Amino acid sequence: MSNAATTAPINPREQRTTREHPVLHLRGPLLVGPQQEIDEAWVVGGRLHHQRPELPAGTELLEIDGFVVPGLADLHCHLGISNQGTGTTLPEARAQALTDRDTGVLLIRDAGSIIDTSALQQQADLPRLIRCGRHIARTRRYLIGYAEEVEPEDLPEAVTHQAARGDGWVKLVGDWIDRSAGDLAPCWDGSDFAAAAAAAHAAGARITTHTFDEETLPLVLDAGFDCLEHATGLTGATIARAAEAGVPVVTTLVNVDEFETYASQGERKFPGYATHMRRLRAGRLDRTRDAVDAGVVLLAGTDSGGVLGHGIIHDELDELARAGLTGTQILEAAAWAPRSFLRAPGLEDGAPADLLVVPRDPRRDHRALRERTHVVLDGRIVAD
Repeated sequence: MSNAATTAPINPREQRTTREHPVLHLRGPLLVGPQQEIDEAWVVGGRLHHQRPELPAGTELLEIDGFVVPGLADLHCHLGISNQGTGTTLPEARAQALTDRDTGVLLIRDAGSIIDTSALQQQADLPRLIRCGRHIARTRRYLIGYAEEVEPEDLPEAVTHQAARGDGWVKLVGDWIDRSAGDLAPCWDGSDFAAAAAAAHAAGARITTHTFDEETLPLVLDAGFDCLEHATGLTGATIARAAEAGVPVVTTLVNVDEFETYASQGERKFPGYATHMRRLRAGRLDRTRDAVDAGVVLLAGTDSGGVLGHGIIHDELDELARAGLTGTQILEAAAWAPRSFLRAPGLEDGAPADLLVVPRDPRRDHRALRERTHVVLDGRIVAD
């Protein structure tokens, strides 16, 4: 994976007007990481403290018992796209973010939006938001109205433009149905992918790609892309390459489960495409398990927005369980690994207190994450 982009993640809430924070005493354990837990912690001024800080006499502590985990992450989410595939209003995008938040998602990488959602970053009751700007797609090779559509000669300029509009991320549509071929096919050749990656890294951004098709993956891995979205076309060879390069896969299994619908919609005109999509859907769980076994880092994402509604992170985690992941592996994909990958704080000493409290150990059963007793964002209880 390229190290060209070293921009630290934004923390928009640092600039927000602060309100009075409660003082919380978390009587854990706190699951700081796969190999680290601590017994208790305190939240003062919106920050997490592993040691009890000095407090004024008479300070009232709110005692909270339970397993504490970092706020969940959704690394493939679309705020600002409606179920009809059009741009929403900003209040509607805010409602989408609140729906996600109340399921425990406190970190979102927005993987492409039709509207500018940057104003949401200033709203202290919403999840931390890292934006990719708008999708970049080949002309007439993606959903109508979603993307900045360009031809290869203009691709580097478009990448530079979207890098400036986002928060250190660019999203390229790597493949889509080629109507002349009647099947999925890469939208760009190897030199185009390489030029896109070079432009993103020169702008201080990382680049990811939407990819369903098998043929696209070697091209983007050759080009030095930093992340793979969906990656339904993984094979043994490209799984090994992604693992060796440290390139993670954002899962979106809830969307991949919808491939039967997409196949049925296109079957009359494009039977080869329909057969291909059904094959990709049928192999989704085995492919996910093979990727984990090979050492590929999985990052949970839902593809919420557009076809799928918001608030479905736990459906995605259920799909990971169906693929055979353990509770610890699911928590890794949903919390620890995304925060590490996006360079966002977790439960470290001094970090912003973005966390969930659940009544039982999610490492033993991921479904405990559905049983939240408290959702804490910037040190404030926003849902219980």
